[in-house]
Amino acid sequence: MHRGVNSDGGSGCGVFRGASTVSFPNWPAALSADESLSAGLREVYRQTVGDFVRFCRERRAVATVALAREFVNLANLERAPGPLRLQEWKDALNWYFRKGREAGGASLKGVPSLGRADLGRTEWERELIVRIRNKHLAWRTEQSYRGWLWRFVRYLGDRPLAGAGAEEIRSFLSMLAVEERLTAATQKQALNALVFHFREVLGREPGDLSDFVRARRRVRVPVVLNRDECDRLFAAMEGTPRLMGELMFGSGIRLKELLRLRVKDVDLERGLVVVRAGKGDKDRVTVLPERLQERLRAHREWLRRLHASDRLKELPGVWMPEGLARKWPRAGEQWEWQWFWPSRETATDPRSGLQRRHHVQDAVLQHHIREASRRAKLDKRVTPHVLRHSFATQLLERGTDIRTVQELLGHKDVATTQIYTHVMRKPGLGVRSPLDGG
Repeated sequence: MHRGVNSDGGSGCGVFRGASTVSFPNWPAALSADESLSAGLREVYRQTVGDFVRFCRERRAVATVALAREFVNLANLERAPGPLRLQEWKDALNWYFRKGREAGGASLKGVPSLGRADLGRTEWERELIVRIRNKHLAWRTEQSYRGWLWRFVRYLGDRPLAGAGAEEIRSFLSMLAVEERLTAATQKQALNALVFHFREVLGREPGDLSDFVRARRRVRVPVVLNRDECDRLFAAMEGTPRLMGELMFGSGIRLKELLRLRVKDVDLERGLVVVRAGKGDKDRVTVLPERLQERLRAHREWLRRLHASDRLKELPGVWMPEGLARKWPRAGEQWEWQWFWPSRETATDPRSGLQRRHHVQDAVLQHHIREASRRAKLDKRVTPHVLRHSFATQLLERGTDIRTVQELLGHKDVATTQIYTHVMRKPGLGVRSPLDGG
């Protein structure tokens, strides 16, 4: 009998310490591979755990100790098994919780996080989630892929997802372009989700996907602020949001790159901002405005006090990339790894379930800039990304070489940077309008 099982013969279902909540979608494969169990016992476990998983699913809840006890109690009343059969049920559930914990499925501190509790509504979605999380894809990528697969399933109607092939995928992608008129980038996102599911979950190639109606790529002229408009925008902001907006404009970094800066990435002594794992998983270095130096130093001192307070409270360290977290388990507690723009409140990490301090959410800065634009009475739709556009355009207007601007922005191709030449104050070779004469 596994450790944690009640030995009094009652109907309670004891489980292992620290494993009060378990996410273990791939338990069938683990059971088949468990050679310590006889074939007959494996079948009993398969039926018992399968019934328990369906029991949890019907209640739209992740597997917990309380649900395990409720399941055993109800099954005992309805089926009236003998003592030996009841003990087999307990052993099966103990096996499930133990293996789930060993597989990393137990949520920490017994609190199911958003990611741990949401295991999918169907078998294909659960398998998709397992593959996504095993490959450590981003949380937003998981949400995006699941959303596209559900749209594809609804498009198929009564046809099974596993039986779909290249023809159905081409038809679906064409529908997105023709009927829903989605952009090329959105259509590509849908394609990536479907290809991932076929290759990683179904274990086969989706087939020839070269012949479908592709959404037309549209070249849009970016919204750009001049220097006076930037000053008016920042004058309508204050505190940390203003400092964040000015750093984004002064260094040309993307919103996500700004939010994910850590203390070690803002080098005030050398006047540099180091962007780690930017778009395309590339690192780069960009400028740090001299006029922000003193305010950034003051902000960093406030961060020191916040970090010291978190350590006194013994909060878990900040999130770390999976490889670094395994190599240096305590690195998230160290000063240099702290977020440069931390949230004032702690939140539950959707992956680990830890209550930790995250960085500021993107919607916060978006809201402040939108409200500041309204107060400044700017006649443009201003978003955080407009600050990046303005950085590039104003550098080009001042004569900065386009290759240098390309490097600072982190563009792979100079053609991407060239879009800003269309919105310069004097595009081309200083061409003047014929209405101005001269």
